[in-house]
Amino acid sequence: MATKKKSKKAAAKKPAAKNVLKLKSAKGAAAKNGLPKPSTKPFGQAGKALDGVKVLDFTHVQSGPTCTQLLAYMGADCIKVERPGVGDITRGQLRDVKGADSLYFTMLNGNKRSITIDSKHAKGKDILDRLIKHCDVLVENFAPGALDRMGLTWEYIHKLNPRMIVASVKGFGPGPYEDCKVYENVAQCAGGSASTTGFREGPPLVTGSQIGDSGTGLHLAFGIVSALYQRMRTGRGQMVLCAMQDGVLNLARVKLRDQQRLKHGPLAEYSQYGEGVPFGSAVPRAGNDSGGGQPGWILKCKGWEKDPDAYIYFITQAPVWAEICDLIGKPEWKTDPDYSTPPARLPRLKAIFGTIEQWTMTKTKFEVMDICNKVDIPVGPILSMKEIAEEKSLRDTGTVVEVDHPTRGKYLTVGNPVKMSDSVTEVKRSPLLGEHTEEILTKVLGYSAKEVADIKTSGAITPPEKPSKAEAA
Repeated sequence: MATKKKSKKAAAKKPAAKNVLKLKSAKGAAAKNGLPKPSTKPFGQAGKALDGVKVLDFTHVQSGPTCTQLLAYMGADCIKVERPGVGDITRGQLRDVKGADSLYFTMLNGNKRSITIDSKHAKGKDILDRLIKHCDVLVENFAPGALDRMGLTWEYIHKLNPRMIVASVKGFGPGPYEDCKVYENVAQCAGGSASTTGFREGPPLVTGSQIGDSGTGLHLAFGIVSALYQRMRTGRGQMVLCAMQDGVLNLARVKLRDQQRLKHGPLAEYSQYGEGVPFGSAVPRAGNDSGGGQPGWILKCKGWEKDPDAYIYFITQAPVWAEICDLIGKPEWKTDPDYSTPPARLPRLKAIFGTIEQWTMTKTKFEVMDICNKVDIPVGPILSMKEIAEEKSLRDTGTVVEVDHPTRGKYLTVGNPVKMSDSVTEVKRSPLLGEHTEEILTKVLGYSAKEVADIKTSGAITPPEKPSKAEAA
């Protein structure tokens, strides 16, 4: 009895365990704030930011693969699930090398592993269940309702793995259009970008930047990392949704700003103000107006007659107005009341840029860049994709990377746009269809050699056999 009383007394004195995740250092000791002690390894040699994170990649085309490739760049083990014999549809779209995966696919799926699974097959379903239990994040960008029709509802996934984060790209959020399919240009239109892009006299235009697909993939990656961080505190996963319309609107938010300003009068920084063209009820297309407080425009440079990219973006920033006047041979504008202040210049922007252009047309865009940078005038050359592909500095920083592929040879891809001093990105080629199936089954999911052999003959990971011509007849 005495022993029992003593143990009860000791238990009463023992503080209740707190439901807090403590991160331990390599030596097992944690700092007082719950974080590990600073690593003693040199920067860049302490692993990658997302080492240990396992991603189940159900994505295809562009928005989802953009997201999962970024996670893979950061060190996550990204397992791409593809249909046997088919794979991501972009493997064969816009193909430039016969018999090889297209650049559309290879540039969006580097640093991943590929496994082929027939999700409708019983053994295939078992493999998916094991992957769900194994992974931290499931990412998908199927059409609305497709994941549920596969039997992979949130409730089903969360029951198998309460820590799983299920992240989705959809065209629209909840509302009248949530069941609609959306592609890049549809998102640009629905998100407000197209209505504000182009010249005032012309139709709406979509931008060459993939702000609908890749832009939403970037947003989703941020949401996933945030959910992973929150899981450290709560211990449970959650759903993360990024709608393409929402992503485009977020990138076009300055136009929503202007829509509200428009209620209080004309937008003086828009060139149509200086031309005396009245504003309507909605934000207009503004050509190459800067969209900010500093007026800017694209101007011709030397060689523009033959080179479609011999242009430069020139910003008439107020603090360097005197330097601009000196460069273009208009020193009198520094004191002229019609030009000396920003408000005075606004109605005259078209004429001002016309005068500046007479000067830029005597220089190449790179000469303008060099001259202006010396006196802090903000300008930017219009770089063609050819110039970007050949730019040494972009190769040196890993922004443009040359990768070798077993079937198509060497190709260029865009490296990790996020540079981190202690998480160095190594860009690897995209996987061949099903290249890592057996590796994942054995080393990741723990299937035995006999089980793998049974799976191979079952049809769960291979395309269905086509009937012979005699059978078909």
